[in-house]
Amino acid sequence: MALSRRSTRPRYALLLLVLASVTIITLDYRGSGAVTAVKTHVQDALAPVQSAVSGALRPVGHFFEGAVSYGSLQSENARLRAENARLRGPSLRASAEERQTQQLMAQANLPFVATIPKVVAEVIGPGPSNFEDTVEISKGTSAGARVGNPVVTGAGLVGRVVAASGDRATVILVSDPTSHIGVRFGPHGDLGIVNGENAGQPLGVDMVPLRAQVTKGEVMTTSGVDQSIYPGGIPVGTVASNSASGGALQRQVTLKPVANLGQLDLVSVLQWVPPPGTNPP
Repeated sequence: MALSRRSTRPRYALLLLVLASVTIITLDYRGSGAVTAVKTHVQDALAPVQSAVSGALRPVGHFFEGAVSYGSLQSENARLRAENARLRGPSLRASAEERQTQQLMAQANLPFVATIPKVVAEVIGPGPSNFEDTVEISKGTSAGARVGNPVVTGAGLVGRVVAASGDRATVILVSDPTSHIGVRFGPHGDLGIVNGENAGQPLGVDMVPLRAQVTKGEVMTTSGVDQSIYPGGIPVGTVASNSASGGALQRQVTLKPVANLGQLDLVSVLQWVPPPGTNPP
């Protein structure tokens, strides 16, 4: 029986506490000032409980708040990107137009072609073959471009026309392994043969005598000797490396093409055809 009374005592105390709380709330609602002090003590007693509950629920609130903020942030970022693209559009177009104007001016002033007539064309894409380093240009026979015509930029030699239709032509680049170009270099006008070594690779130079003076950075130009497939004086490449190993019969020389073969936009087709029976170089 003692155990039974002891177990019911907490329940009885809890009931009294609830009734007291209801009474205090009712009196306070009616405007009684008599319970102000009691109410203050009750709030102080419940404060730790409220803090614990608030602390437990705060991460949940932050989670939902963060989820909503994340969605808003994504939307704002998307809006800012779109606005940035809109603002940059005119600037990009202006830059493209300025670059094209500069290229046109460069094509108009080609000191190394002398009086040779030329046709300015746009590079419209890679050539039709996967086995050759070629590009397609927007001018063909109707504009005066013919097979065998040299193709240049303002910097120098790009290659030559190997196929042409009415309004298109295919240009084989100097980097193609089948490309062979006679060049002249050095203070004494030594001769050599430049060979393509595939796209993105330096050009190789054969037949450079051991006695030849070769300076890194100097420009080698088309030789223009009799039966050459290119007129003389067109820049081909700058010397990238030069060495002579023991027992070698010639110098090992490589060139960096003067034309940016990976970013061709506008080119000039020189209306110059090599003499009949001419073979590379």
